[in-house]
Amino acid sequence: MGQSSSSARNFVFLAGISGFLSVALGAFGAHGLQAHLAALQMTEVYHTAVQYHMVHTLALLGVALFMERTQPSLHLSLVGWLFIVGIILFSGSLYVLAISGIRVFGAITPLGGLCFLAGWLLLAAAALRKS
Repeated sequence: MGQSSSSARNFVFLAGISGFLSVALGAFGAHGLQAHLAALQMTEVYHTAVQYHMVHTLALLGVALFMERTQPSLHLSLVGWLFIVGIILFSGSLYVLAISGIRVFGAITPLGGLCFLAGWLLLAAAALRKS
């Protein structure tokens, strides 16, 4: 259980940092960037980035809690990393797209979405393996 506990602690730490960033970026978008985002017609894109960022931060926290209650599992560690990479690629690319208006960053977004999808499926599979 030592490795599982260490991985879980790492994911809780990363979820804490990610949660902080999602709230800070959400507030910055709502208050500091509101006019800029509206001028670029990117308010909804930015909102989507914040929403997926927070949802998957909470999911990462859930993975860490699940890891604490089960035997060490490479599957669960992979789920956590898929959510982290998904946040970076999906939300990160949308943040950059919304702020810069450079549409090429939108091409990265689906890769993050695939990480999210793979993470959710692997989480479901991990739950079935534990029952």
